[in-house]
Amino acid sequence: MESMVRDINLAPQGMDKINWVKEFMPVLNVLNEELSQTKPLAGKNLVITMHLEAKTAYLALVLKNAGANVAVTGSNPLSTQDDVAAALASQGVKVFAWYNTTTEEYEEFLHKALDTKPDIIVDDGGDLVSLLHGERREMAKNILGGSEETTTGVLRLRALADSGRLQFPMIAVNDAYCKYLFDNRYGTGQSTWDGIMRTTNLTVTGKTVVVAGYGWCGKGVAMRAKGLGANVIITEIDPIKAIEAVFDGFTVLPMQAAASQGDIFVTLTGCKDVIRREHMEVMKPGAILSNAGHFDVEINKEDLAALAKSRRVVRKNIEEFAMADGRKIYLLAEGRLVNLAAGDGHPTEIMDLSFAMQTLAVLHIAGNHATLEKKVYTVTAEMDNRVAALKLKAMGFSIDRLTPEQEDYLHKA
Repeated sequence: MESMVRDINLAPQGMDKINWVKEFMPVLNVLNEELSQTKPLAGKNLVITMHLEAKTAYLALVLKNAGANVAVTGSNPLSTQDDVAAALASQGVKVFAWYNTTTEEYEEFLHKALDTKPDIIVDDGGDLVSLLHGERREMAKNILGGSEETTTGVLRLRALADSGRLQFPMIAVNDAYCKYLFDNRYGTGQSTWDGIMRTTNLTVTGKTVVVAGYGWCGKGVAMRAKGLGANVIITEIDPIKAIEAVFDGFTVLPMQAAASQGDIFVTLTGCKDVIRREHMEVMKPGAILSNAGHFDVEINKEDLAALAKSRRVVRKNIEEFAMADGRKIYLLAEGRLVNLAAGDGHPTEIMDLSFAMQTLAVLHIAGNHATLEKKVYTVTAEMDNRVAALKLKAMGFSIDRLTPEQEDYLHKA
């Protein structure tokens, strides 16, 4: 089966991007060196469905070097970088992805990836798992297991598991300490603002930023907004997270109250219709709407279009909606993940942690699938600690060790 990419001639440019991130991913480099020698995935077919940019490409090459036959497709229509996709295809990875896919193309590429008959899957958002429990259910019995990268996907997995319908073991990589504490907080925190600022070329300082959702991603975005000089308002449905936001120094309001105050809105909830008609009706002229949740459902685009008397693209990844009362509201990146659709995603050093964890999860499935049940597993403490220790060493830090006397004191009955 041939790869499907936009332009294979872009491969050299894509390889430059991959080689650049490789220089700043020391943990994945250690694993790559080790796995290239031992080939623990020899003979295994592996499908990766993720945001296809340089860091993901390097993960795919590491798993290929570990012996796997790797196929890759994108997990979002706007996050694939065509030069990176071409570079991967040139390296013997099956690639089914290009930038700005239609809904039909996006679904076709997922099916093409599954046509490679994977033994193990790496999913991001749950679309691959959903197909394997729906249209491609016949393939589920051949899946040894897989891993899930993001919060939205883990929620979908747990719903399947809770209803007794999950057909193979899955590891919730998103729930690993070395994933969500860093990727969700520092990765999303920086990359979301990278995408917004690059796209708009506007200041953040002095503006009122409304952050919808105060999970780890929301914490990161709010922290960065505060550092950039913004006045930050948090909206939440969870009273514990809401009071945490208050204790962190932020104002907490319902969205209806926040809507009239915000200059920039960022949604990170994993839920639909977080910003909808009644909120848009009271927004300031020039309000900017962006989303950093996995799917483009958090900002109700149908409501926005219905309220507008006209709409036009005013700058790449910025669409202007002109209201009947003269206000203009701006939507970034079609309401899709602004950090990837309008940027390069999380910083390389952060994804070094996440993708090292993904690599260990794949190895765990490959080596232990015979004893694993059809349920959602958390990452083992050993895997988390190994990634953290390698990262510390690469950064030039060391930590203390307990003396035998201290071990005895802590663990004595």
